Amino acid sequence: MNPFHLAVITAGVTQPSSTRLLADRLTAATVAALAPREVVVEVIDVRDVAHDVTNNVLTGFASPELQVRLDAITEADAVIVATPVYAASYSGLFKMLVDVLPQDALRDTPVLLGATGGTARHSLAIDHALRPLFAHLGALVAPVAVFAASEDWGSTDAGRLGERIERAGRSFAGLVTGQPRVERVDPFADVTPFESLLTGLRS
Repeated sequence: MNPFHLAVITAGVTQPSSTRLLADRLTAATVAALAPREVVVEVIDVRDVAHDVTNNVLTGFASPELQVRLDAITEADAVIVATPVYAASYSGLFKMLVDVLPQDALRDTPVLLGATGGTARHSLAIDHALRPLFAHLGALVAPVAVFAASEDWGSTDAGRLGERIERAGRSFAGLVTGQPRVERVDPFADVTPFESLLTGLRS
C-alpha cells in the first residue's frame, strides 16, 4: 500500500508557537489513528516563507522554496491547518498562502481545522471564517475541529484539550479512510425488563 501523504499548514508567527504545538498534536493524533498505515508528513510553516508568499502575491511567481511547499499541499491526500485568530478571523499571512495556491488545489481534499486564540470567545472564528473559506475552495472539511485558547494550555483544561485533539484525530482518520464511525453503545439497550424484576421479587 502506498504511503498516505499528509500536509500540515501552520500559520503561527512566534517561536515557540501555540499554533504550531496544536498543529503538531493534531498531526500526531491523526497519524496514530491511521496506524498501521505509513504516513508521510510535510509541515508547511508559513512563517518560514512569509516573504516568498508576499512576493508571490505581488509578482504572481513562486520562489523555488515556496513552490516546494505549494506542491506538498496540492499533492497531499489530506491537509491539517492551524492558524492563530486575529480580529475574529484567520491570520492575514495564512490567507495569503491560501490565495497563492493553484486553483482547485484543495478540491475534494479532506481538511482538518485547528485554531488558537487568547480566549474561548474567538472559537467562533472556526465556523464563521475557516469553514466557509475551505468550503469555497471545495475541500472536504472535517466536522470535528479544535480551538485552543490560552487557558487550555498547562492548566486543568489541558486534559480536556488533549481529549478533543484525540477525538478530532480519530474522526479525521475515519473521514480520510472512509471508515464508518464507531457505533455508539446505548447504556439502556441491555437492561432487565421491569416485568422480570417484579417476577424476581415475588419468587
